[in-house]
Formats: sequence, C-alpha cells, structure tokens
Amino acid sequence: QVRLVESGGGLAQPGESLRLSCVASGFDFKHFAMRWYRQAPGKERELVATIDKTGSSTSYADSVKGRFIVSRDNAENTVYLQLDSLKPEDTAVYYCNVEFYLRTYLQEYWGRGTQVTVSS
Repeated sequence: QVRLVESGGGLAQPGESLRLSCVASGFDFKHFAMRWYRQAPGKERELVATIDKTGSSTSYADSVKGRFIVSRDNAENTVYLQLDSLKPEDTAVYYCNVEFYLRTYLQEYWGRGTQVTVSS
C-alpha cells in the first residue's frame, strides 16, 4: 500500500541543476520525516538528505551540503530534492525513503529510484 514514486532525474552537465520529486501515498505523509538516498554502481547506498515532518529541519551529507536543498509540500504528499552545481560524482540512482514502525518492527519503504547522470 505504501508507495513512493520518484521523478525528475536525467542527464545534466557539470554545474547544471536538476529537481527531483517523490510523490508518496499509502500513509499519512505529513506525520513522517522523509529521506533521500543515492546509490552508484558498485557503491554503498548513501544518505543524502533528510527533512522532518513539517519541513522545518533539514540535514545533508557533507558531500552535497551547500549544493542540494530538500523541501516538502505536505498538501501534495511530495518531497523534493533540488540538485544544484552538479558534479560527476553525483551520478547515481536517487531514492526516496520513509521509515516507520509496524508492530514495533522498523520498516523501510523505497521508491524505484530515478537516475541522475552528470557528464560533460
């Protein structure tokens, strides 16, 4: 029932920007923090950004701090990730994530991901 659908990825040149979206359904979106992860081939999945339930608090990986901005629109059940000043090392599949407890067991839900490729 929980569904996360990412979009907005594509090909960008170094220094350009992309805006990713994640539309959520199947849970009360406004009551949960959201996260963005990314994973490049052969690399471990990396936490990129988090945003609390109201959007008042955000955090970022050091590798993207100052370049990426996470935001959310609770009326639209959507979380965004603005990627500015893109670098080749930002190339990865970007995933939207939510975590919550079901019968005391922590569950993780993921979208299918959206590919970001940064290349000249």
